[in-house]
Amino acid sequence: MSQLWHYNEMKQVGTDYADAKEVEAYDTRMRKIRDIGSEIEKIFKSLYITKDQTLLEIGCGTGEFAIAAAGRCKKIIAADVSWPMLEFARQKAKKMDVKNIEFHNAGFLTYEHSGEPVDAVVSQLALHHLPDLWKMIALRRVNSLLKDGGRFYLKDTVYSFEVDGYKDFFDKFIENIRNAAGDDTALDAETAVREEYSTLGWIMEGSLERAGFHIDRKEYFEGFMAVYECTKC
Repeated sequence: MSQLWHYNEMKQVGTDYADAKEVEAYDTRMRKIRDIGSEIEKIFKSLYITKDQTLLEIGCGTGEFAIAAAGRCKKIIAADVSWPMLEFARQKAKKMDVKNIEFHNAGFLTYEHSGEPVDAVVSQLALHHLPDLWKMIALRRVNSLLKDGGRFYLKDTVYSFEVDGYKDFFDKFIENIRNAAGDDTALDAETAVREEYSTLGWIMEGSLERAGFHIDRKEYFEGFMAVYECTKC
């Protein structure tokens, strides 16, 4: 049966990091604007992961979280739709002699799981690459991958500002990024606002609940970012 109607998540949305040098530059820029160490500690505090458990990360990017998490649980499954990003993460893990990460060139809609359901799923700054219908399908797939009572940590660009003021909001948003991390990162942000599929907070909350999650904690900050700590119902 033809499925030509199916969304192609492997097609790049927004900035295309096509080779290793671009990915390395992205990795460097992210370190300037994110406190990755604190982010990882916050995630593990939320997930209650133990040494004998398995964690799936969808949208692993350059591997920062997966590599750090590998020392704190039995197995990490790291998936990303970008082959250059995935290969960069794989090589980084190899250099650090991290061996309990299983890499997959796949995303929310294409990752195929084998074995027992996982104990937890993490996704950071990846879901907004999908339109809202496909976000919902992605969230249902995440739910199906988890053990009963499994945990889901979602961090994504989700808008919580007053929409009437969107022009002023985005002008200030882009300028703040330019001041913090330079013109290249500001250009990435402009591309993301224009071409990606970041949604609104009330839509995301409803989608998570309809996908079979209980939202244990939610946090919105700076008008464009959100964190949801969830349990599979």
